[in-house]
Amino acid sequence: MPITTCVFDAYGTLFDVSAAARLAAEEPGRDKLAACWQKLAGDWRNKQLQYTWLRAVTGDHADFWDVTQNGLDWAMEANGLDDAELRERLLALYWELRAYKEVPFMLAQLKAAGMNTAILSNGSPNMLDGAVTSAGIGETLDDVLSVEDVGVFKPHSSVYDLVCKRFGCAKDEVLFVSSNGWDAACATGYGFRTAWVNRAGEPVDRLPWTPAHVLSDLTTIPDLAASL
Repeated sequence: MPITTCVFDAYGTLFDVSAAARLAAEEPGRDKLAACWQKLAGDWRNKQLQYTWLRAVTGDHADFWDVTQNGLDWAMEANGLDDAELRERLLALYWELRAYKEVPFMLAQLKAAGMNTAILSNGSPNMLDGAVTSAGIGETLDDVLSVEDVGVFKPHSSVYDLVCKRFGCAKDEVLFVSSNGWDAACATGYGFRTAWVNRAGEPVDRLPWTPAHVLSDLTTIPDLAASL
């Protein structure tokens, strides 16, 4: 079956999750953050993801915004940043994450080719709406799908089920794209065709499945979707 539907993870895939820490570190008076912002951003993201997995396994679901704050609190303590004003600034910036530079044109190409386009994310609807609006990409997305519709985080299969339910397509008509290797791998196991955007050049996760395609950014997604 040809690809009819291209679905993207949001955070780290379309939106640069390091941008909040980087932009805050560039502000005047942020010398302490400037010295550790990259580590803070990495710690924040890693804990955010770990907490989603633990909540999915235990069945103790929470809004992604709560998980995001929990991850930041851990990361700030780990990096010796006891600053309530900085915490609020970082959280505010998270609602305005920048899209990677290739994203608008890439999505426009997919729409011009007649593809369905969507986000499938752990993010809550209001968080995703803020990010999509800030990035100005709403007109090139047919839908924004959130795990809040099923009450469990990825990679639970009920999350991936949302795509075919929404678009009435078969699993093998979907190209699922994520910057998380585990997400792309699990989506492969689910039955989607997959692409892992491996911007950092990380090793492949040791899981029963692997992403079908590994890319350095999103630029070639339209060509890939057309070729499958």
